[in-house]
Amino acid sequence: MKKILSLAVSLFLLTESFAQNPVINIKATQPVAPIQPTMWGVFFEDINMGADGGIYAELVKNRSFEFAKPWMGWKIERKKAEEGDIIIQNRHGNTVNPRYISVKANNISKGELGITNEGFKGMGIKKGLRYDFSVLYRHQTGSVKLHLELIDSKGSIIGETTLNPTGNGHSWKKEAISFNATETEAKGKFRIWFEGNGEIDLDMISLFPEDTWKKRPGGMRADMIQLLADMKPGFIRFPGGCIVEGIDLANRYQWKKTLGPVEERQLIINRWNLEFAHRPAPDYFQTFGLGFFEYFQLAEDIGAEPLPILNCGMACQFNTAEVVPVNELDSYVQDALDLIEFANAEPNTKWGKVRADMGHPAPFDLKFLGIGNENWGPQYVERLKVFTKAIKAKYPKIKLVNSSGTDPNGDRFDYLNKELREMNADIIDEHYYRTPDWFLKNAGRYDSYDRNGSKVFAGEYAAQSDKTVSVKNVNNWKCALSEAAFMTGLERNAQVVNMASYAPLFAHAEGWQWTPDMIWVDNLRSYGTPNYYVQKLYSTNKGTHVLNTSENGKPLTGQGDLYASGILDKATNEVILKVANISDKEQIREVNLEGIKKFDAKAKLIVLKNNNPEALNTFENATNVSPVEETITLNPKKKISLTLAPNSFTVLRVKLL
Repeated sequence: MKKILSLAVSLFLLTESFAQNPVINIKATQPVAPIQPTMWGVFFEDINMGADGGIYAELVKNRSFEFAKPWMGWKIERKKAEEGDIIIQNRHGNTVNPRYISVKANNISKGELGITNEGFKGMGIKKGLRYDFSVLYRHQTGSVKLHLELIDSKGSIIGETTLNPTGNGHSWKKEAISFNATETEAKGKFRIWFEGNGEIDLDMISLFPEDTWKKRPGGMRADMIQLLADMKPGFIRFPGGCIVEGIDLANRYQWKKTLGPVEERQLIINRWNLEFAHRPAPDYFQTFGLGFFEYFQLAEDIGAEPLPILNCGMACQFNTAEVVPVNELDSYVQDALDLIEFANAEPNTKWGKVRADMGHPAPFDLKFLGIGNENWGPQYVERLKVFTKAIKAKYPKIKLVNSSGTDPNGDRFDYLNKELREMNADIIDEHYYRTPDWFLKNAGRYDSYDRNGSKVFAGEYAAQSDKTVSVKNVNNWKCALSEAAFMTGLERNAQVVNMASYAPLFAHAEGWQWTPDMIWVDNLRSYGTPNYYVQKLYSTNKGTHVLNTSENGKPLTGQGDLYASGILDKATNEVILKVANISDKEQIREVNLEGIKKFDAKAKLIVLKNNNPEALNTFENATNVSPVEETITLNPKKKISLTLAPNSFTVLRVKLL
């Protein structure tokens, strides 16, 4: 008998002495139901500095001076200059990007007049990396040079170059220049010194690192996107979340305003700017440099189905609860129809041409569309019916995702669940932010759901270590393990549950509004929480079909503190068993692959565990709770026994012969 000592979880040859161990029986030759390719995905919302200051790699905050306070993020540096030498201008007729700055240089030398940008909680600067600067400008008179500097937290220069804008006149021009950083700095700033004699106007002052995702100019932060790509998610839901609804309808997310050149995308305040008095975020805006084209492109990059969510004519019901009259919904419905055309039509159509002109002639092949986010009540149902009728009439193959409200039970949920099922809704989006105990008790939630009715999207869930909307919530192992246990129930019921995603996705260590969150970042670093690794283990071990998996004839939904699901991966011809042991004791189970005569002697064992339920991952110890993977040797002539460590989540992959 051979033990794997390195994991504290071992597989070994079954002898007569272990015959008394309980048996997990997997009917390996009798698939119950297919698992959708979209089963495990990710949900992105611009909360916790998720977009600007997050995956959107722009380093300059308030680059176009359009924040409510135009100088927010900027500081004027004067050593030899006069009041009025730098002013904010507001041009007539431009409602998208009206503001810019005018600089008057009166024989100014470098170091006498300038502006400094603080970035998003500082700028993360990397030694040796190239930084790409661009600016819109127009010379009114004379000639003014721009001296560009990256500076560290002490004010020392760690990268510099000089730009000589050319040409005079009243037309705006764009120029760009690049330079390298000489040091690494987590709290850097960007400074422009002016030199010369004349007047120059500046707008869209921008600075991007070279190392964006896929090296795209003006692109996304690569380390954050890589964490998503590593999950191999089946879908990405975007852009939210509550920002879809907005504080009021004027503040709602409007996808058409996020297309085209970035200088033509109209900035708005982020609704999380004002939401929590205990976490004020007065500088939180949406520039939409990350817009719907970029979301679709990201989904394509990481092999995920795009799942856009659109406003249904209702603002956030926790805020204004403002609605559009049902008889005035036409423009909102048209937005939905146009989005499908934008995503799927050929370039000879109106919106297909917009997509093609942005650099993607081929359709994105959109299959899913969400109507409303976390809306509830009869006012939602009556608006949803209008959308559904119009969309299904023109695009019957598009699967529509509908909201079941804010909670997984109660009057709101019961009402919507009944109404949506009577409407034969394609997919019902259920949300649950609850305690770990709730997740454990609800592992069998979908066992009794109608196999042939509307499908379920577990659209937002996260175990709360303290309580919902608490600053004390943390991403500890206890919460992640409870989610792993609950997800065995989602997987076991894949005939009902077709999609699932943890939420929220990203959080900046100094700019968060909500906890817990799956991935944490600062200006230079990022790490996955224990919850991230649970999600990743499910997504990268998805399989294709559910297998009947039981102990004593019943699904493992907490008996003996064990939760289990078994699946078949027809693509690799493997049986995959997932088991969560929530107890503080080691447990042994015999695994019987019913109907299988032979399996490969080499099997893969992956274990995620920690003896401390309060264990966390941190920037300093990012893999404190992380999977350990090992190839082990079995005896194909014998059955399998599985030793489960305390407080562990185990994945076993056995190849069939």
